Amino acid sequence: MNYWKSSALCVSIALAMSACGNKQSDSQLTASGLNPDDFVTDVNGKTTGLYTLTNDNGMEVCVTNFGGRLVSIMVPDRDGKFHDVVLGFDSIADYLPQNNASDFGAAIGRYANRINQGRIVLDGDTVQLPRNNFGHCLHGGLTGWQYQVYDVTSVNDSSIVLTMHSPDGDNNFPGNVEATVTYTLTADNAIDIDYKATTDKKTVINMTNHSYFNLNGDPDSSIVDNILYVCADTFTPVDRTYMTTGEIVPVEGTPMDFTTPKAVGQDIANTDYDQIKFGNGYDHNWVLNTAGDDSQVAAKLVAPTTGITLEVLTDEPGIQVYSGNFLDGKVTGKKGKVYKQRSGICLETQHYPDSPNKAEWPSVVLEPGQTYSSHCVFKFGVEK
Repeated sequence: MNYWKSSALCVSIALAMSACGNKQSDSQLTASGLNPDDFVTDVNGKTTGLYTLTNDNGMEVCVTNFGGRLVSIMVPDRDGKFHDVVLGFDSIADYLPQNNASDFGAAIGRYANRINQGRIVLDGDTVQLPRNNFGHCLHGGLTGWQYQVYDVTSVNDSSIVLTMHSPDGDNNFPGNVEATVTYTLTADNAIDIDYKATTDKKTVINMTNHSYFNLNGDPDSSIVDNILYVCADTFTPVDRTYMTTGEIVPVEGTPMDFTTPKAVGQDIANTDYDQIKFGNGYDHNWVLNTAGDDSQVAAKLVAPTTGITLEVLTDEPGIQVYSGNFLDGKVTGKKGKVYKQRSGICLETQHYPDSPNKAEWPSVVLEPGQTYSSHCVFKFGVEK
């Protein structure tokens, strides 16, 4: 613990120096073209910043502690040219909810995805959470952790540790929760994400990362041509409000079947199939065959244009595939790129949506004395 306290002190000093510094020259920009000075501000009394992770292969990952967000990810294509493969913004101002209420790149908490009508029952007591999405509680509510500042307790060239103190009653969730998100850039071009949380009162936890990936390296180029594989024979269907029905049904013979890799766009317009119509594309949870084994590939995405690949490994039971259905061209991201529908795709490892109200599904309840743990790896590569 002394190491973490010492690191936190060093980080605080570095942040203060950064906040007082002059605008950086071009030579000090990140490889993705970001100016760290543009990410320094004060949000509710906490200082935000931009942190850069690198490895010997030239890969670069930029993280802001505002919402624990992945801002840019630079990876090589089949010809060795580097591309930024994640959507985001050029400055902290564009991430603030009053300017863009978005989840781009965020470490989501307390509860990723939707809770039906925002209601949970713990030990017979009904808790009413915010209803911020079609009458449901989505991604922790109106001021979920994506809109809060994580503390940086440790950072070096390849890893950053972010912590969140979520007080009892945060968006009406019970319990004082101490959560940790650790991003590590590995030597083999993977972003290893480790989530931990503890509580002093019975509560629910379900964390994920909400990055929008575009392996074409250009948001003008839709992700519909990307080839997707999902290691799942079943999924959890939704109703017209995007809420899970409680069923687990086979993907075989439906547009939801990615057990054989296919283009994301192959069946995405098949509105004769209710789940595509209800979701306006893909916005569903797949029940992974990997059964908590994070040594197996849970999902894989390939961009034919660049050859860039993304493998997802996780110990979570589910993964939400969201095909950027609500991106509508009204948001302008990095380098002035307009984010249109299908400019990015999210692969969110998770427990199933509305698990607090589905006793037969894997539990998301966290008790005092227990530690919530979740692991996700985004591993990048190339296919010739």
